[in-house]
Amino acid sequence: MRFGATVEIEDQDSGDVATYQIVGEDEADIKNAKLSVASPMARALIGKYAGDIAQVQAPGGIREYEIIDVRYE
Repeated sequence: MRFGATVEIEDQDSGDVATYQIVGEDEADIKNAKLSVASPMARALIGKYAGDIAQVQAPGGIREYEIIDVRYE
């Protein structure tokens, strides 16, 4: 995965599924599911592929997300 990708992920603890697009810092808007390329979540996802597990350092500890799908739209 790289900059500009749209990624669908599943939280390994809760089972929640979310879709985000990785964008430049000036385009970031979490309410519209646009993650800054500089964010911890995007940094953990870049370089991964569908089926991979990404670990993200969150305030409550490390969270794991399975990458379900990666698209370039």
